Amino acid sequence: MFGVGGGVVIVPLLLLFCSWEARSATATSLAAIGITAVSGVVAYAIHGDVRVEYAALVGFPAAVSVVGATALQQRLRTRTVELLFAGFILAVAVWLFVK
Repeated sequence: MFGVGGGVVIVPLLLLFCSWEARSATATSLAAIGITAVSGVVAYAIHGDVRVEYAALVGFPAAVSVVGATALQQRLRTRTVELLFAGFILAVAVWLFVK
């Protein structure tokens, strides 16, 4: 629940209950997700379950998109970021009910 994808839970909690600013809440969530992802890679690598070519196939585009999304997010007003996140959560909820 709090691993990769946990930002859907962590960000709203930080916004609602801790009164954090959206950018700080998002950054904190991404840091937590990064730590979880790195620990997962290390654990799987120790067991020899990491296929480097597939990791690069997923990891490289993800890293590029993070750089682009971060640059875009820094140019948007905080309220716009909050509304986009709320819209995303609503769209996921609707998709889950329809599915």
